[in-house]
Amino acid sequence: MTDIHAIIAQMTLEEKAALCTGASAWTTTPVKRLNLPELFVSDGPHGIRRVADIHALTSKSLPATCFPTASSLAATWDGDLLFEMGQALAEEAIALGVDVILGPGVNMKRSPLCGRNFEYFSEDPYQAGAMAASLIKGIQSKGVGTSLKHYAANNQEFERFSISAEVDERALREIYLPAFETAVTQAKPWTVMCSYNKINGTYGSEHTQLLTDILKKEWGFEGFVVSDWGAVHDRVTALQAGLDLEMPGPKQTRVNAVIEAVRNGELDEAVLDEAARRIVRVVCLAAQTPKGGDFDAAAHHALARKVAAEGMVLLKNNGLLPLQNPQHIAVIGRAAQQAHFQGGGSSHINPTQVDVPFSELQKMAENAELSFAAGYPEDNSRDQALIDEAVAISQAADVALLYIALPSFKESEGYDRADLDLTEQQVALIQAVTAVQPNTVVILNNGAPVVMGKWLDGAAAVLEAWMMGQAGGGAIADVLFGRVNPSGKLTETYPHRLTDTPAYLNFPGENDVVRYGEGLFIGYRYYDAREVPVLFPFGYGLSYTTFVYSNLQVSADNFKDVDGVTVTVDITNTGLAAGKEVVQVYVHDQASRLVRPYKELKGFAKVSLQPGETKTISIPLNFRAFAYYDPAYRQWITEDGQFDILVGASAADIRAQATVTLQSTLQLPSILHKESTIRHWFNDPAGKLILQPMFTELTSNGGLFSADNVGDEAIGMDTLSFLMDLPLRSFLHFQESSLTQPADDIADMLLEQALGVKQ
Repeated sequence: MTDIHAIIAQMTLEEKAALCTGASAWTTTPVKRLNLPELFVSDGPHGIRRVADIHALTSKSLPATCFPTASSLAATWDGDLLFEMGQALAEEAIALGVDVILGPGVNMKRSPLCGRNFEYFSEDPYQAGAMAASLIKGIQSKGVGTSLKHYAANNQEFERFSISAEVDERALREIYLPAFETAVTQAKPWTVMCSYNKINGTYGSEHTQLLTDILKKEWGFEGFVVSDWGAVHDRVTALQAGLDLEMPGPKQTRVNAVIEAVRNGELDEAVLDEAARRIVRVVCLAAQTPKGGDFDAAAHHALARKVAAEGMVLLKNNGLLPLQNPQHIAVIGRAAQQAHFQGGGSSHINPTQVDVPFSELQKMAENAELSFAAGYPEDNSRDQALIDEAVAISQAADVALLYIALPSFKESEGYDRADLDLTEQQVALIQAVTAVQPNTVVILNNGAPVVMGKWLDGAAAVLEAWMMGQAGGGAIADVLFGRVNPSGKLTETYPHRLTDTPAYLNFPGENDVVRYGEGLFIGYRYYDAREVPVLFPFGYGLSYTTFVYSNLQVSADNFKDVDGVTVTVDITNTGLAAGKEVVQVYVHDQASRLVRPYKELKGFAKVSLQPGETKTISIPLNFRAFAYYDPAYRQWITEDGQFDILVGASAADIRAQATVTLQSTLQLPSILHKESTIRHWFNDPAGKLILQPMFTELTSNGGLFSADNVGDEAIGMDTLSFLMDLPLRSFLHFQESSLTQPADDIADMLLEQALGVKQ
């Protein structure tokens, strides 16, 4: 085993400083005299973007399998499948000489306008964390590292290099950090990449609380923190905060700054040693996996097709799908001939091959006549002639298949979307075709929600095919013709209108600040709280078969938080086709001290069933399934009380529920002070014990707020409400004429007594 500490001990100050800054756009600095090789990293959330020129950021990359993007991967809800895909990515990384894949990204889909949402998994942190952990485990099982990104609160492209995401501590802990936490603690990625933006005024690359206190100390992260490319502003400050490796390089001025900071005492050399140790550890890990050789491109293409099909979501179907031997098919849409299968930006892959959707249809429907019309131009112009051509072939066909791709000028890394609409031409095309052909299927290629109010009613079926990867054209055909029963489910809510979305009033920000004013309430949490109707809810997806939920059981009606409970439910395929169902478990807290979302996803499982088959699904719920983060205690807490366990097919389709009673085992310290309100004192067990006798006496025996002075037989609700919101010290000052000691002295005495009570 390599003695990492011995290597660090032999390195000079100059070598350690150089190691902490990249040698090129994609490699770290080797230390040849110590036989420490370079580390080669590559973009790759859904494929390996291995460029031949290590000093070029944007040169053409070597061929690799382009798998579906993260929005499609998440919709599979299948951790085993993502693990398998991760293994394939690792095999290609090994063949292409890549040590660390830069991905996956687990930032939350705060707004559907974020241009990079196609690279992120979900609006829900539990779901995103589970998907990311599975993918990371798959990649790293083959001896290739990952870089979890972009840490943290990187949820928009607008001013992403500089904007400050102003997010309160509770929302940060409950919404924007848990997916990172799950991936770090369960999958142990080799590296974590910081975000460009500021978080509450501090750059992600200089954020000591995030990089050191939470990531490294609290979560026990053992790898190194790498900057997003160009995210470092002050190298010494970033190093002190916990940013171990700056990329890209070379940057000799940064190296010199670190050397000078150590020499003049500004930077403790122990901080540099720790950063170097973390980098050396990963370099040595990577060196254990020999690079080179080939990968099975055909097998990976087949896997990409399987993954794409599993992630496709059937949004609407009036019985038209699966297609039953149509004789004449009108195939409409430029995307049928020019597959739209990935997004723009740093994740753009040079695919080994690309399935053309039209060609894949021809293979599947050998006996059918296929007619094609482009339907819409490449640019954003209107062309009525293209619509007229599409209408003409649709009228003569048995069924029309409309391939509608959201163009790159509306959705890409680098900028946010201006709206949730398709192009005007595409909307007019769908309307015109569905007006003459009732048997019309709309197939969408996009990375995030689109609104459909202007055309959804006219379509017989709608298939969300996402940015589907290089084999997606064949996967679409598999689903349309029933070779694959669709089982994908949405991991983000599809709204009716942009103005319905949670962050609408706070996106994308102004004056270098974006305020996360919606707090905890993003995605389905918001739509639940506001009772806002949606187009398609979180977790939604249709199938060619039907499922019945029955026999819901919970392992204990009463339980301690540290023990958790296990939920079991029987799922039966009551249809005629084999299929897969995603069973979702949500938890609802009936009462809590702080405001909580109505329900939150805390478990799920995907189950495969033959017609008539029943399986029992077991899903464990642990401490965190019932806890929330309390900023007053700076920790996750549980409270005694009743919780509803909601089991369903989507966030809006709950099929069974049970109620359980939780007993909290936490011994929380009192957080009372003299300015705490009477209400807070009464909500605190020790505070209530100490204060209630005095409160009762002062409100019943001639005090300012007693019945004698307010003219009632008892304190009225208006007076009681007023009292409950008074700080203790103010309450006592109002009563000072009835007190034998100064109000401040009594407040001090009560506080001392309350803090001295064992909780």
